[in-house]
Amino acid sequence: MMKILYAILLLLPLQLAAQESMKGNWLMYFGNQKINDRWNWHNEIQYRSYNFAGDLEQLLFRTGIGYNLSANNNNLLLGYAYIHSEPYVAGTDDKTKVNENRIYQQLITRQQFGRVYLQHRYRIEERFIEDDFKMRFRYFLGLNLPINKKEMVSNAIYLSLYNEIFLQPQSPVFDRDRIYGAIGFVFSKNLRAEAGWMTQLLENRHRGQFQIALFNSIPLKNPDKD
Repeated sequence: MMKILYAILLLLPLQLAAQESMKGNWLMYFGNQKINDRWNWHNEIQYRSYNFAGDLEQLLFRTGIGYNLSANNNNLLLGYAYIHSEPYVAGTDDKTKVNENRIYQQLITRQQFGRVYLQHRYRIEERFIEDDFKMRFRYFLGLNLPINKKEMVSNAIYLSLYNEIFLQPQSPVFDRDRIYGAIGFVFSKNLRAEAGWMTQLLENRHRGQFQIALFNSIPLKNPDKD
């Protein structure tokens, strides 16, 4: 079982070495606040740069309202995202600015096998990019494995891996694939952080990004004070 999971999450295409590469840096915050036993509010900010900081590549704001279909293991969410991008004009040092408004729907399912925590995310995106409209389908498979503890509890150090593939209905069908590995630390049941490396495979090249992520799941209100 574990060998299969690691192969899915880490296997790179053989042609990777022949592709062009460009590195960058992503700083990310993910919030998932519980409203009540069924409803939750998702919120996130991502700052993506071409270097360590300062040379902006993309600024992303994403939010949404989710509903737990069964306990905390199956969550259905409807959301909105705003993305500001500053891509370089090919072959020059000049940039253009592109704004995107995005509506998305997603289903998250979670599983636990012993010490292995799995998450599946199925997402559909309706993308309004300037005067253009596109759709995209995404499948995310993530794995968290505690190293010094048996569970994801306070002071646990853990290994985080994921693979996410992006597909679109128009040609080319393959949009990109993201492969990620990181080390994380659990501060408390509501707060954890990760630092790792993500390789993003595009049609004709690949990119590497160093990532730092903070995950916050503190409820909107403290039930002890109700």
